[in-house]
Amino acid sequence: MAAPRALRWARGCRELVTWPGRPSPGGGRGRCEGGHVVPAAGSWRRWLTASEEGDYSILAAVLSCEASFFTTLRDMRPLGKVLCATGIIAVLLAFFWKDTFNPESLSGARVLLTGASGGIGEQMAYHYARFGAEILLTARREAVLQKVMEKCLTLGAKKTFYIPADMSSPSEPEKVVQFAVQKLGGLDYLVLNHIGISPFQMWNGDVEYTRWLMQVNFFSYVALATAALPTLEKNKGSLVVVSSLTGKIPTPFTTSYSATKFALDGFFSSLRHELIMQKRNISVTLCILGLIDTDTALEKTRGKVYLTASPAAEAALAIIQAGATKVQEVFYPWWLQHTCSLWVLFPCHRNQVLQSFYNYSSP
Repeated sequence: MAAPRALRWARGCRELVTWPGRPSPGGGRGRCEGGHVVPAAGSWRRWLTASEEGDYSILAAVLSCEASFFTTLRDMRPLGKVLCATGIIAVLLAFFWKDTFNPESLSGARVLLTGASGGIGEQMAYHYARFGAEILLTARREAVLQKVMEKCLTLGAKKTFYIPADMSSPSEPEKVVQFAVQKLGGLDYLVLNHIGISPFQMWNGDVEYTRWLMQVNFFSYVALATAALPTLEKNKGSLVVVSSLTGKIPTPFTTSYSATKFALDGFFSSLRHELIMQKRNISVTLCILGLIDTDTALEKTRGKVYLTASPAAEAALAIIQAGATKVQEVFYPWWLQHTCSLWVLFPCHRNQVLQSFYNYSSP
């Protein structure tokens, strides 16, 4: 949150919740001047020096608002308590959060990007190119890959190669990684983004299709990561896995697809713990995406889902930044993280709430 926005929020919040004689956040009582509480001695102003007071004025207002929040929290119902607490935590996190992403860190970085012929993968390729990375692109469609590669070169990529590959074939992942290491001389980032064609419909009992999709969306991810781990460890690299909200919350019309995304979450979250325990210097970033405005996603969900799709270019940039800063999980849009938290906290009515976002009439 930018400082001016935070300051405006904090001032408005303070004006709403303060009154004459209200106890100040740090103890004692304060007096009201111009509608604002001036805390008494012993409050938070005691630990602010004259030079620091301006820098921390926003935090002081936030803490004042937080104290009022806890005063009124006792009279609220459980749902209201959780929602308000979530809001306060989100604001405080936004206040303290600092963007540590340095675009220059990607200059010359060696990136293997799968699913690069369209949608989010194509947008990631262009972002990496603008940052001056060395990129190897892979997807099924060779003609489209060649066009993406040419555009990456015009955008500033230091090197760009491509290799067509069908990830439904168990032999393809290792071949792709070997080709990438040969062309780039190693890997700093492995970005797993490809997915198999998945219809948006009720489960129809097609077990063979689910096996095929599991190979494309899950087993090939495992094989690619396994083949790349030695070179990633050597270069203190990052493993970036693009997943979905359907891998955190089971949604209708996505039975097979959701199963593959839950599998990704389970495998790569466990792998992250093992790498940390073994002190192997490889970061694992899981990217949880909502509905994105790719042509394929919009076509499948049109008239069936009451949600607004988010821009693919912004989602792609969020993924790249998360991988570069080595965070464990990133949610895009950001509010998906709170959605997942509420899903866990309120199991009783979540099915009705979830189904209200879908347009379905029984045949």
